[in-house]
Amino acid sequence: MAHSDVSPAGGIPKRGTLHYLRWAFVATGIGLALGAVLGWQTTGTLGGTAAIFLICAVLAVLEISLSFDNAIVNANKLKDMTPAWQQRFLTWGILIAVFGMRIVFPLLIVVIAAKVGPWTAMVMAASQPEEYARIMHDAHLPIAAFGGTFLMMVALSFFFDHEKDIHWVAWLEEKASAYSSVKGIEIALVLIVMLVFSRIIGASEDPRLGPVAANIFFHAAIWGLLTFLLVEVLGGVLDRGQEVLTGAAKGGLGAFLYLEVLDASFSFDGVIGAFALSHNLFVIAIGLGIGAMYVRSMTIMLVEKGTLAQYRFLEHGAFYAILILSVIMYVQTLLHIPEVITGLGGAALIGVSLWSSIRWSRRNPTA
Repeated sequence: MAHSDVSPAGGIPKRGTLHYLRWAFVATGIGLALGAVLGWQTTGTLGGTAAIFLICAVLAVLEISLSFDNAIVNANKLKDMTPAWQQRFLTWGILIAVFGMRIVFPLLIVVIAAKVGPWTAMVMAASQPEEYARIMHDAHLPIAAFGGTFLMMVALSFFFDHEKDIHWVAWLEEKASAYSSVKGIEIALVLIVMLVFSRIIGASEDPRLGPVAANIFFHAAIWGLLTFLLVEVLGGVLDRGQEVLTGAAKGGLGAFLYLEVLDASFSFDGVIGAFALSHNLFVIAIGLGIGAMYVRSMTIMLVEKGTLAQYRFLEHGAFYAILILSVIMYVQTLLHIPEVITGLGGAALIGVSLWSSIRWSRRNPTA
């Protein structure tokens, strides 16, 4: 029987297995070539060129390891989107992810923190990379608070869902699902965590912390919580309006907006952590941009192959990884945690959930 050329969702055309990563491979070749050219222009030596080439490759691997759970969550949302919005997310969305979060976002931080113009920030990135990196590092506290809060809400909203009937860690997830009828319980939990960390930061004797830092942390965290709630409300309004006008199902502009904000929150940790490997904004943009293309390819593969349905606990592993990442972002306001630990931790959780899914399928072959 001939295979269909269209995915079950109807929006993404079927591709052969080897084709899923073809654009990611193209981006890798172009990106590493640009890294080599940039290395030669900035250092003028083979050793310096090789070093920057290697940094671009390492940054790409770092982005992939940190964002695999992002791909799973994207696929979960994408499979319910209309075909037109699926295509828009995989084209416009990747442009926003690569150029917006990996280039514009770091520039915007410097523009706000240093109170300079965009062009001045761009010149600083090219001519004063150490000063640029220092400003980015100083902005880590509010970024971690904002991104950590948003991701914590994303994870808790998955577990506190009364319609959720598949549980991986049953003793924990069944209780969370049972208490989901209590309105605002996930918001209350996040607020408690915010208050605890604010108190710890305010009482710290570290010269980088103290009452002022605690105030900055708390305000940024509140904005992260408000952003999540506003995106949820706006997404529902936009999708409802689209359904009224076109008769389309859920999964339009509102879902697109949600995924873009979610991708931005995932990117915070990678962008800030990348400055530990290089102070050059353009090297960072190349490396993280390559990684973002792999995330896009993995998202397409997960949607087309129905991997989330085939491996019933894979999605759970991704949301546990998101929850752990949000806590790590909070803890990073107090002490440094290497990005490799963050990436490997998330990958390990997803790996265990995949193994559990395979075991369950073998024990329940008729399910």
